Amino acid sequence: MSANMYSTERMVVEVAATILCFIIFRFMVKPYKLTREGTYLGLPLGFAFLGISYGLAALAYSPLGFDPKLLWLPQLTRTFAFVFLATTYLFSNRKSKSSKLLGETSISLLVIALAISFLLAFVAPQFAFEGYSQANVYLRIFNVICLAYIAIYTLRSHLKNLDPTTIWIPFGFIFIAIGQYSLLFWYIDSSFSAFVGSLVATFVGLAIFLFVGYRTFYGSDKKRG
Repeated sequence: MSANMYSTERMVVEVAATILCFIIFRFMVKPYKLTREGTYLGLPLGFAFLGISYGLAALAYSPLGFDPKLLWLPQLTRTFAFVFLATTYLFSNRKSKSSKLLGETSISLLVIALAISFLLAFVAPQFAFEGYSQANVYLRIFNVICLAYIAIYTLRSHLKNLDPTTIWIPFGFIFIAIGQYSLLFWYIDSSFSAFVGSLVATFVGLAIFLFVGYRTFYGSDKKRG
């Protein structure tokens, strides 16, 4: 596969993932709009950051002459999205003021860390890109750990309160985790089958969340109508 063909196909994939993430965001932000409670904002924001990461990746692979050294940006944003989601779930059921303050502080520190990383990528892209390949592997492993935690957490929540819809949520995160894990083999030994497998797993995971969002929020509106 030529470099130009790979870039074009990768751009199309990233654009499709971006669209899916923002459709999911639109569904999942609905409870917050209705209640204005901050506890409902973490999940849609996580998918918004994930959508932004795919959008940045689409720019990186586009024919617009985007600096390939700025591939740091989508990877950092994607890792931030997964850490944001993990942090949101970690503090979601903690009602004490100290726990809420710790959760808000953790998220604020994550935002600051992301902003500093972006600044570094823009100000000194050569320095940031020097260790990109190795750091990319570590970030992928970290992503898998975050997603595994979320999958276990959501599965335990489902078992405490059985619901036919919520059982799909941990499977969605599991498939996205498989996608991140498969990419490790793509970066380590350029296994094309691992790359294709990562795309399939990621899109299956996003499709599950799209299904859950549609069934939970839009479907309930149609029944009330």
